[in-house]
Amino acid sequence: MLKTEAERHFSRELLNWYRANKRTLPWRANRDPYRVWVSEIMLQQTRVDTVIPYYERFMDRFPTIKALAGAPEEDVLKCWEGLGYYSRARNLQAGARMVMELYGGTVPDDKTAVAGLKGVGPYTSGAIMSIAFNRPEPAVDGNVMRVLSRYFCLEDDIAKPATRVRIEKLAASLIPEGAAGDFNQGLMELGALVCTPKSPSCLPCPVMEHCAGRMAGREQELPIKTKAKPPRPELRVAAIVAGTGANTGKVLVRQRPEKGLLAQMWELPHVLLTKEQEPMLAAGESGAKEQEAMGELLTKAVEADAGLLIRPRRWFMDAEHVFSHIHWTMRFYLADLGAAGEEAKAGVKSDIAAESAAAYETLPPGASAVRSPYRWIGPEDMETLAFPNLFLRILREYWDSIEEGEE
Repeated sequence: MLKTEAERHFSRELLNWYRANKRTLPWRANRDPYRVWVSEIMLQQTRVDTVIPYYERFMDRFPTIKALAGAPEEDVLKCWEGLGYYSRARNLQAGARMVMELYGGTVPDDKTAVAGLKGVGPYTSGAIMSIAFNRPEPAVDGNVMRVLSRYFCLEDDIAKPATRVRIEKLAASLIPEGAAGDFNQGLMELGALVCTPKSPSCLPCPVMEHCAGRMAGREQELPIKTKAKPPRPELRVAAIVAGTGANTGKVLVRQRPEKGLLAQMWELPHVLLTKEQEPMLAAGESGAKEQEAMGELLTKAVEADAGLLIRPRRWFMDAEHVFSHIHWTMRFYLADLGAAGEEAKAGVKSDIAAESAAAYETLPPGASAVRSPYRWIGPEDMETLAFPNLFLRILREYWDSIEEGEE
């Protein structure tokens, strides 16, 4: 297939620019497919500067596919803690286990096999095949779609799957012979550093001479992308329950289910408000009536789940966290143990606890009995248990306030 001058110029100048200007990044130290794989999974929806320290820690902890495949999942999640999108970590480990089982611990030089690994989509498989094995496979992400949409003045909506397919074919046709890895990384690099989403730097761009979008004065409006549906708002109230006796200085946490959002991670107990209850939260933390209503909700939830009666005392802070599809707004209350909690601490189970005695976990003498998946933790447990960013932030604020004598 004959290439136009614009296509030849793009391939040639982009490759030359990348080789002369590429950043020194830890995953570029070599072309080991495992290292490439880990980096590409971490870089999904995450900035390079954020990924670097996580990548270095992760590779120190799990230097080989065998090490990752054989590690406890909680260790992998803890190493990933703070990076977000935790399904990426679970899928990466599941993929490593597939490589151990099916390919003897070596990532195969085979597109179909790599694409069949858990969590590996078209972009990641293209990145692994081109960077690690120098195969002429496209690796099309948001950066690449933006660069090519501007350079060729493409008006197709990049949010549509059909557009991605067309751009993948275009990207594949542009790959210079024998330079797939460098070319694909050059495309990503150009989108990250020069042809940025806002205010693209056209003057230092190595391919500006034939950029159709720039020549048409449309570099600011391209690419065309329909707006995604905004995340669904959810209002929640949570309790920071302080322990007593042997658990003084500790707080009550629970582990999330094995499946679903933030699976198997730890969190503070909290309750999702119904539409009818939401106006109470919006009224503000200073309203005594609202605090009483929220406290009652938390008390009932923790008693039903953990077998402990708690006493919410006062508002601590508000916080928000945005997932890709959900926006949590949360109000946190400080709480301590109520009468039933004191009975449990003394070894006397409440009626609710007695009904589910088999579900209780055995704790050290003097500790309050709580149903699994609840447990008491101190600051030292944060070193081993994996928490989502939101709860990490809240717990650190809480323990800082304890040290400063505010409680």
